Amino acid sequence: MVHLLFVEDDTTMRDTVASYLVRAGHTVTAVADGAAAIDRFTAEGADLVLLDLMLPGMSGLELTRRLRTLRRDIPIIMATARAQEHERVQGLQQGADDYVTKPYSLRELDLRIRALVRRSTAPVPGVPTVLTDGDLRVDLAAGLVTRAGTTLSLTGREFDLLVWMLQHPGLVHSRDDLIREVWGWNVGDPSTVTVHVRRLREKIETDPSHPTRLLTVFGKGYRWDRAAIGGDP
Repeated sequence: MVHLLFVEDDTTMRDTVASYLVRAGHTVTAVADGAAAIDRFTAEGADLVLLDLMLPGMSGLELTRRLRTLRRDIPIIMATARAQEHERVQGLQQGADDYVTKPYSLRELDLRIRALVRRSTAPVPGVPTVLTDGDLRVDLAAGLVTRAGTTLSLTGREFDLLVWMLQHPGLVHSRDDLIREVWGWNVGDPSTVTVHVRRLREKIETDPSHPTRLLTVFGKGYRWDRAAIGGDP
């Protein structure tokens, strides 16, 4: 069961979606604006936040930024009635993990919620719980990433992407591959991967404009190259 914080100013939409998600087995706290969302999140927390991009007062983008300061790895799904790619990208760049475009399928929304909360990097028996590559160290159990001893602030989806690439070095992964393996979707917008790769590079690369770890293989996808010195064999 997932505890959702749902932020939607349209009363009919809010009641309809919240009722469906409750019937699907989730616990839902539904509020109408960003200020109320911050108050409830501070008081109660949540496993995931579903928010509308267009909110009265505090925008969905600003709410996303504020939520990230309260809990860096809280999964966030952003909903918008505007389908243009640049607006979806803007939401992802501000820290959203996923998005849905209105009108959206409630069944699909439920599946995306479950996929986002179900961390693909959960430790399993026989699999190392700490991954290292040069000065980069990832503790799967703690959900902690450090570089040269400094803790990095990654979102949940950035963490999942980093772990997948570390676990499969030297292989080229298309954006469709990553949508399937990291996001858990059969179909998705490739720009979602592009934005998350860019955000991850900004945190793990010395010079994100000239990456040495998370590389683009033009026309094919992305590849993780292990550090030349200090990485695992």
